[in-house]
Amino acid sequence: MWGSSKAGPGVGYNEEGATKYGVQLCLLLSQIHLHLTTSLDLRYHCYPDLAAFLDYNYFHDCLVPSLRYIYSVYPAHALLYPGSPPATMSDDDFMQDSDDEEYDFEYEEDEEEADAGEVTIENKYYNAKQTKLSEPEEAIGEFLGIPELEEEKGEWGFKGLKQAIKLEFRLGRYEDAVTHYKELLTYVKSAVTRNYSEKSINNMLDFFEKTSAGNKDAALFMESFYDLTLTCFQSTNNERLWLKTNIKQAKLLLDRRNYVDVMKKLRDLHTKCQRPDGSDDPSKGTYLLEIYALEIQMYAERKNNKQLKQLYQRALTVRSAVPHPKIMGIIRECGGKMHMSEENWSEAQSDFFESFRNYDEAGSLQRIQVLKYLLLTTMLMRSHINPFDSQETKPYRNDPRITAMTDLVEAYQQDDIHRYESVLSKNPDLLQDAFIAENIDEVTRNMRTKAILKIIAPYTSMFTKWIAEQIRISDAEVQDILGYLILDGRIKGTIDQHVGVLELDADDEAGQTTEWAAMAEAVTALSESIFQSTETTLQASQTDTSGADSNFFTPPGKVRIQRGEGRGHLGQYRAKIGA
Repeated sequence: MWGSSKAGPGVGYNEEGATKYGVQLCLLLSQIHLHLTTSLDLRYHCYPDLAAFLDYNYFHDCLVPSLRYIYSVYPAHALLYPGSPPATMSDDDFMQDSDDEEYDFEYEEDEEEADAGEVTIENKYYNAKQTKLSEPEEAIGEFLGIPELEEEKGEWGFKGLKQAIKLEFRLGRYEDAVTHYKELLTYVKSAVTRNYSEKSINNMLDFFEKTSAGNKDAALFMESFYDLTLTCFQSTNNERLWLKTNIKQAKLLLDRRNYVDVMKKLRDLHTKCQRPDGSDDPSKGTYLLEIYALEIQMYAERKNNKQLKQLYQRALTVRSAVPHPKIMGIIRECGGKMHMSEENWSEAQSDFFESFRNYDEAGSLQRIQVLKYLLLTTMLMRSHINPFDSQETKPYRNDPRITAMTDLVEAYQQDDIHRYESVLSKNPDLLQDAFIAENIDEVTRNMRTKAILKIIAPYTSMFTKWIAEQIRISDAEVQDILGYLILDGRIKGTIDQHVGVLELDADDEAGQTTEWAAMAEAVTALSESIFQSTETTLQASQTDTSGADSNFFTPPGKVRIQRGEGRGHLGQYRAKIGA
């Protein structure tokens, strides 16, 4: 049966099932109305865009009448089953059919009051969170007022104290932060779950550590936070947080160079990570690597290479851990420095590359400094391989933070002493790093040694002062390098320091002559072997060719070397080939 509805044009419903579904939809819409009315204030703070749309007056003046019109004009069955054929039914019929069924609403007043109180606390928390950037002092007061609204210690009070402590620490109110942190720790036993409290406390300690970096006043209060945390979680037998906090405290002591306390702390940590028989516990491999990293850093700072090498080898044998890349970056960096002190350049280069890769994976800024160490090692190895050919280092080729170091490497590989010295003089900040300043002298000395060898090559006698002028260093340093070369056997000669003259020995030149003669003999032997196979052909060519020089095809004989008239260090030589 088809017809038009009295309540709205062209819309109807099925008489058999409309009453049941219509009443159910009315109940659903009533519940939506109740929920939105009681929690609209919360939506203002959690979802401001939604709140702007669902304005309270708009809700009562427009939305409710619209909903009433919708389920009167578009009955429930038509909404739930849009494909149903339209029918006609009056409002009276609809209400008459619904009299057969009774629907009772049961409300629990206690639950509503509890929910309303929780909504008030939640609103207060989010209100304070919105103003913590613009008005931090006012936000601190709001956060600290949340625990007072709770009858028992609960999650919102824990959150409020946590936010207040962070703001106080950032504003420099360290004593207040310590006081409220002590209050916060009373919540971890019952008010919040074990995992949530552990994660929150660990994150707060990380926040304190990052915020206090470079701030001496803040660093003084860090130990108070660590002591309070250890006291609290030692009584709750939370081993993981106890280990993490002790490791953070050991790092703080190491930054202060308080090595005695660091040793005590590391000894306790090692004991905690060992089995009853004294061996390392594989299940705590991650913590062990962090402990090793701290211990390696300490021995590296104290230049104790013997202990450092033992710990470095032990750290590399830990296989049961999944460490943070930054931890492995620290271990590899210290290993590279250890190899550098032993002048083991190839191992140092390998460790610095691994350290850079781990730091890069962790997103640590230390990767730039380690990349400088890698470039420094490349020069010390006297390698001509471009360190930026690898996939990991290629993105940093044009990084302005390492431009000076890159220019040094290019000048070194091209043996350009003047460019090398110019880069060093224009970038004094390179030497602010103690490790680079300690090892760059070796690179500079290698550059100057190569330059001196190149300058003295054509001469047998020269003034040392003139050599110094050529490479723009002091006469004393030139004489020092020449003395090293003479003692090392790389040149043979004497230095007259009274007049400042270098005299190269004839024996040295004779040695050079012998080397040239040996080379000539080798070439002669090679030539003879080549021409021997074609001797018959060559003789025939000599007979048939009229007017040709018969010695032209004669296989070369002995090479006779004569010294020319030049004054060079190696002299000038002529090779005459005869029959």
